Amino acid sequence: MFPGPLGISLAGKALKEGVWSLDAVDIRRFARDRHGTVDDAPFGGGAGMVMKADVLSAAIEAAAPPGAPRLLMSPRGVPFSQARARALAAGPGVVVVCGRFEGVDERVIEAQALEEVAVGDFVLSGGEIAAMAVIDSCVRLLPGVMGEPSSANEESFEDGLLEYPHYTRPASWTGPDGIERRVPEILVSGNHGKVAAWRRQQREEITRRRRPDLWARRQAARTDEEK
Repeated sequence: MFPGPLGISLAGKALKEGVWSLDAVDIRRFARDRHGTVDDAPFGGGAGMVMKADVLSAAIEAAAPPGAPRLLMSPRGVPFSQARARALAAGPGVVVVCGRFEGVDERVIEAQALEEVAVGDFVLSGGEIAAMAVIDSCVRLLPGVMGEPSSANEESFEDGLLEYPHYTRPASWTGPDGIERRVPEILVSGNHGKVAAWRRQQREEITRRRRPDLWARRQAARTDEEK
């Protein structure tokens, strides 16, 4: 599965240029029997299979560079955020464990100090797709990956707000519904101060309407700062 989409576009170019590196470790290599067994039935009964602590722990030990955070992609984990991506991108690297089957033996989570991370309130067949999302979000923040570094500063979540709307040529466009839509006049006014104010207003309105949870969190933080 790897590098998969990480091998194309900006991330792929940076990978080829050595800006970042990826070492995909096959957990089955660390199985202790000739069948390559990496999972077993859960104690206490129940559906599904559980990844074995001894096998998974050995794989993590072989892969983990000193001091690198160890993440386990899990739907019960803490939601991954842009702030966390920035912290990881500035760090020494990261080990991302991709779970499969019913889950991972709890003992290896404790023994290896795995930080459980989720990319959303939904369940995937495995952690690989979630891991790619986490890796991509970090790689694009590395120096030299994006063409214009400042473009990351105005993206969604950077300061608790979603991004403003974008427009490009043509200035007037009629869609398949037959309605003509024009670019907001403020964006072609040449007044950079007014453009900045408009974009800020749009970010606040969109965040308040689409993500009331983010808006409430932002308002609470501002209230705390004023105390």
